[in-house]
Amino acid sequence: MPHMTVPVVWSDDCLLHAPGGEVWVGVLTPGTEVPERLEVLRVALTEAGHDFVAATTHGDEPVLAVHDAALLDYLADAYTGWVDAGFPEDPGQDRVVGYLFPTPGLLSGLAMRTPSAAHARAGRFCYDTMTLVGPGTYRAARASADVALTAVDLVLSGAPAAYAACRPPGHHVTRDAFGGSCYLNNAAIAAQALRSAGHERVAVIDIDAHHANGTQSIFYDRSDVFVTSVHVDPGAGWFPHYLGFADERGRGSGEGANLNLPLAEGTGDPGWLAAVREAVEVVARFDPTAVVLSLGVDAAADDPESPLRVTAAGYQHAGQHVAGLGVPVVAVQEGGYHLPTLGGLVVAALEGLSG
Repeated sequence: MPHMTVPVVWSDDCLLHAPGGEVWVGVLTPGTEVPERLEVLRVALTEAGHDFVAATTHGDEPVLAVHDAALLDYLADAYTGWVDAGFPEDPGQDRVVGYLFPTPGLLSGLAMRTPSAAHARAGRFCYDTMTLVGPGTYRAARASADVALTAVDLVLSGAPAAYAACRPPGHHVTRDAFGGSCYLNNAAIAAQALRSAGHERVAVIDIDAHHANGTQSIFYDRSDVFVTSVHVDPGAGWFPHYLGFADERGRGSGEGANLNLPLAEGTGDPGWLAAVREAVEVVARFDPTAVVLSLGVDAAADDPESPLRVTAAGYQHAGQHVAGLGVPVVAVQEGGYHLPTLGGLVVAALEGLSG
């Protein structure tokens, strides 16, 4: 039987997000979530012989099934409000960035309000200073969600797997807050779309270097979507710091439907693949009818955003493990920031996924 490549869902609009850097511990730095990531992926996937499918628009309904309307409204108008407030006229303030955050200690149990001032409103919806909003951010984020949803469409039409070339990534976005260089949770949107289309049980397997805090949060109280994340230990000083620990197993009806597998710094293929196999084995017992693979490749040895040491061969084996579940897979691009190796890592994972 000839080798079948995984179709790639693509939108040029995903290139429109140009964050212009990130504010890291109070200092504007160049940042790593850049449009060139997607260009690198396009070249590598084309050279590997993958067929490209244009994303189609899906409207608000599947996005609002996962996110609060207030978050979408804010993202849609955030940059316009910033411009109207005059901030781009000041040096170094050409992107939306929060400065005040309504922590539980600040509110002391009082009701959350949405400030009228643009510079205060940013902290209501964004939980960090790294995730800047520019003129093309919302359009790119919506396109990224449409890319994921089109990949779902392909799987629902009979494809055994489909790859969503999502940018910006999404797994750090909760129902009503964004951060971690993410704006809408593409993986969660895809998982919910699969459920809405009739799949009884959906699993999300996240192999990005960082914990899938947003995806976990969205499904934490549910038993129909199992979420598992293999990531560097947040207790060792890695994002998202406050979440991603092994004792987070779900809540209420979702108790037992969440599995975190934090790893020590320096973990390479043997330890990482052992965790991936454990995740897949637990997912197999959940007996999903479809899987969303949050395919971050920033656990790679050369990536600037992680201390893990995974190789291309490791990613290929991970793809094989996920494919071994024998159910349709929607692979959604998350992190991966080392441009010279990014394309090869994703190609390797998709080779494993396609058998």
